[in-house]
Amino acid sequence: MKRIAVMGTGYVGLVSGTCFAEVGHQVICCDIDEKKINKLLDGEIPIYEPGLEEVVKRNIEEKRLTFTTDIPSAIRDSEVIYIGVGTPMAPSGEADLTYVKNVAKTIGENLNSYKVVVNKSTVPVGTGRLVASIIKENLQKEMDFDVVSNPEFLREGSALYDTMNMERAVIGASSEKAAAIIKEIHEPFNTTIISTDIESAEMIKYASNAFLATKISFINDIANICERVGADVTKVAEGMGMDTRIGAKFLQAGIGYGGSCFPKDTQALVHMAEQVDYDFKLIKAVIETNQQQKMHIVKKLKDIFPSLKGKKISILGLAFKPNTDDMRDAPSLDIIPALLELGAEIKAFDPIAVEEAKHYFADSITYNTDLNSTLEGTDAAVILTDWKEVMEMDLTITKHLLNNPILIDGRNCFDLKYAEEAGLIYHSIGRPQVNN
Repeated sequence: MKRIAVMGTGYVGLVSGTCFAEVGHQVICCDIDEKKINKLLDGEIPIYEPGLEEVVKRNIEEKRLTFTTDIPSAIRDSEVIYIGVGTPMAPSGEADLTYVKNVAKTIGENLNSYKVVVNKSTVPVGTGRLVASIIKENLQKEMDFDVVSNPEFLREGSALYDTMNMERAVIGASSEKAAAIIKEIHEPFNTTIISTDIESAEMIKYASNAFLATKISFINDIANICERVGADVTKVAEGMGMDTRIGAKFLQAGIGYGGSCFPKDTQALVHMAEQVDYDFKLIKAVIETNQQQKMHIVKKLKDIFPSLKGKKISILGLAFKPNTDDMRDAPSLDIIPALLELGAEIKAFDPIAVEEAKHYFADSITYNTDLNSTLEGTDAAVILTDWKEVMEMDLTITKHLLNNPILIDGRNCFDLKYAEEAGLIYHSIGRPQVNN
């Protein structure tokens, strides 16, 4: 088993480091945020991820996992260093590599023996070479090291499961020695190893996310046509998905993608293409469709109400997806401001993301973690996140709680017949309207 240092304690770093410890490696997770590290040492998890707290605490107790702000010592004491820091989107659309560069500099300054440095963060093609050059520039004495690209493919809300049951591990390396070390780390996961060069590994991550985003935008465009011609997009998607060349995953029509990956990675891919003088028109269209799809919900409300001024609207779901408190690029961040601008009053439900949402909306909306209290006395309800509580709500009760029996479903949570029997005016995405 290896001694591993993980730089960064966000989704990528914390989940990866914890899972490496879970399979027996000695792991130290590092961060410059002292408060965050102290909380982690006490077993407090800074992100909401099902099952993670229990695994973190177990590995702390079994002394396979620890946390520190002493990054130089962690670098010196490790055999493998994973870079799992954030790469947020810069105003230009490209990935901001500031944190990656800072970590690379610190690694160079403290390298005391041969180590494998692994880019786990989502980074543009060429970053592996860049990290290697920064480390080399900052070496205090001549020292061998290798840089490997090992992108993550975890999904927020099921990140722990995805890491412990990874479909594949992509290992991009120019050194057989380094590749063998990273393969050894992954042996306990019993996963398929994809061995490639560094640049191809970096591109696999972006190409994968861009393709999934394309499937989402495609089915949303099909849904919008379905509404106009009287077809049911759920049946269309079912028929398409039976074709093994297409597959059923990511063909669920709705209000578009959000989160920390797809919006950022599609924009970064456009920027990468522009840097090599290629106009990636397809991904540009995917991004445009996704942005327009969010406003489809607002249009549905405007079609029902001549004016939204003074109307009380209950928003069901603030996070970009269920089982996370992540608000990054959540559809609610576009839809709620648009409704507020039209004069609507917002009551919002979310079982997990309320505190995070307050950073975005402050006191401009009313927050609630109880579903029925949110619905009560509002003029219409809008589903933005398919939380379990939302998926299982009784539509008959919903009708009686609302001032008007109007439910706009951005996630196609309910059967049309069920909505009709409940007496609702029910508008979903890409399906016939129910107008009781």
